[in-house]
Amino acid sequence: MPGAAHTGPVLLTRDEVLAARERLGGRVRRTPLLAPSASDAVWLKCEFLQHCGVFKTRGAFNRQLTGLERDEIGDAGIVVASGGNAGLAQAFAAHELGIRATVFVPETAPAVKVERIRSYGADVRLVGTEYAEAQQAALELARVHGAAYAHAYDQPEVAAGAGTLAEEVLEDEPDLDTIVVAVGGGGLYAGVAASVRGRARVVAVEPERIPTLHDAIAAGRPVDVEVSGVAADALGARRVGDLAFAAAEAEPPVSVLVAEDAIIEARDRLWSDFRIVSEHGAATAYAAILSGAYTPGPGERVAVVVCGANTDLTTLSD
Repeated sequence: MPGAAHTGPVLLTRDEVLAARERLGGRVRRTPLLAPSASDAVWLKCEFLQHCGVFKTRGAFNRQLTGLERDEIGDAGIVVASGGNAGLAQAFAAHELGIRATVFVPETAPAVKVERIRSYGADVRLVGTEYAEAQQAALELARVHGAAYAHAYDQPEVAAGAGTLAEEVLEDEPDLDTIVVAVGGGGLYAGVAASVRGRARVVAVEPERIPTLHDAIAAGRPVDVEVSGVAADALGARRVGDLAFAAAEAEPPVSVLVAEDAIIEARDRLWSDFRIVSEHGAATAYAAILSGAYTPGPGERVAVVVCGANTDLTTLSD
């Protein structure tokens, strides 16, 4: 089928990330890197300010622009399965590029994300209760109708697009030692790892209730995990992608798990301390710092990626 996800442990390269950056041109925002405050000595990569409020817009554009270059996107357009954010990004990119988009989401997807996907003109279809069920439906549509398939995270074009944010981070602060990212299916991690390999350390942070990368590293291969918790709508992949696992094998990250209460606290603190609107999945990386699950060494220069803002604003309080 057009653009199907790869099936082997392919290692993403920095050249692919740099090619994505050139391809994206002015279609995505260069998001700011917030300098540390006296009380919180980490930089914050403000990717929540990206189009659609999520880093996935980078990968969505790269996937679709690559598909157009390869002449693999026809009348059936693009199809994606998503917990919400990938569908939102793909719908936005398709709207901008004049491409038809069909987005499969679980019935449990947050209404705020579903309505925004529809606002970009995509055909939204609710299937099942987990991302994996929506993914099967998307693959079937691609097979039957010839739509180009965009994976939510485990596709080289998607991960390479995500990795472009790391290029910005190290351009803004070349002496940074460490970049901290949240991991669900691992597209962001794979892209960042490809960008900074040999230049900076990557800390991969996951909720204790969705330890896809952590369990894959322990097992020596991607394995299924149970999906639950406050970050499940954004980080709710049942297993880590091949790209992320290949990245972890090539240069093992610091793998960190954080508890539910730490994620909730981090989201609250991003709002109260910085007035940053963050969804729970995006606050997961910051939770590692606040909770002490990852403690920077003396003089270590750390950037935390705050990767998404698509949340219910009524749940934020002063």
